[in-house]
Order: sequence, then structure tokens, then C-alpha cells
Amino acid sequence: MSTEVPGRGSRLDRQRVIDDLAEVLFVEPAELTADTDLADLGLDSLRLTTLVEGWRDTGARIGFAELAEEPVLGAWFTRLGL
Repeated sequence: MSTEVPGRGSRLDRQRVIDDLAEVLFVEPAELTADTDLADLGLDSLRLTTLVEGWRDTGARIGFAELAEEPVLGAWFTRLGL
């Protein structure tokens, strides 16, 4: 399994978040909705850490704990300001 975040360094937007999540969770982007519980799809601390690091590379000001607290895609959009 690759832990590399796709498109590292590009601008963070909703589609980037969806695409990155789909890659690390081995699902199709269309399967991810605002109500998706990412923990139910297998999001673990290693994958979350990888995502957070990649998103910080884009300038996102977000931490692991903020996203881990509520692993629902719509909540993440709000916390990321997207």
C-alpha cells in the first residue's frame, strides 16, 4: 500500500480531499459523500497522518486531532474551510 498523498503540493479543495481519501481507502470517489463516516471505511491513524501531512503541504492549517475527533467527510470540509 502506498502512503503517498496524490497531487502533493497542489491546492487543497473539496475534490482533492475526496480524491486523496478515495486513494488511501481504496474506494471510488463517487462513494464518498458529506455523510460518509471515514472510520467505517477503514480510515486509521496512519492514513490520517499521511493525509494531514500532505494537506499541510498545500498550506492547510489543520491537525490530526481536529480531524480524528469527527471522521465524517462533511465535518472535515467545514474544519478545512472548504
